[in-house]
Amino acid sequence: DGRRTVRAHRYLAAAMRDALLIVDVFQDFEHKDGDALLRSFRARQPALVRALEDARSSGVPVVYANDSHGVWDGDARRMVREAVDGKGGAFVAPVAPREGDRFVVKPRYSAFDHTPLEIILRELEVERILLAGAATEMCVIQTAIDAKEEGFKVTILADACATADESIEQLAFEYAEKVVGAFVERVGG
Repeated sequence: DGRRTVRAHRYLAAAMRDALLIVDVFQDFEHKDGDALLRSFRARQPALVRALEDARSSGVPVVYANDSHGVWDGDARRMVREAVDGKGGAFVAPVAPREGDRFVVKPRYSAFDHTPLEIILRELEVERILLAGAATEMCVIQTAIDAKEEGFKVTILADACATADESIEQLAFEYAEKVVGAFVERVGG
């Protein structure tokens, strides 16, 4: 589909400071669009795993931003454990945070809205955010918009994002490229 691959643009990573931001992968998939989102997540999870492996092996910081689901205890381990024990657990477990990864809990679509994400990224001296997660047409795109507004460069890893509706996702990618000014690329060719 003409999208550039992350591997083809490794020189950009050497020229600027990246962070991999993973949005809303820890959930129970027990909502209106849950089945469709889980199907998409299953299909795209290998690219997300690869993006994580690439980031970690290159020393790129990994940051998770996840919806609170109405529980404000800030317990990231609980959130991950509940997701791993839930409906999509087999696909969620391989993308779980590791020692040294950062984790923020968010109340709204954007990972920047009422969270310390910007502070974390500034302390890491991040220039570009590599963005993955779910759902593309909601939280991922809103996070991309806010990241650009905060002055970050943004690359959405399309094949490492899950969607509840592929037609709306394509509109979201077009909007991200043509209006927001984000790049949309693929982890794998």
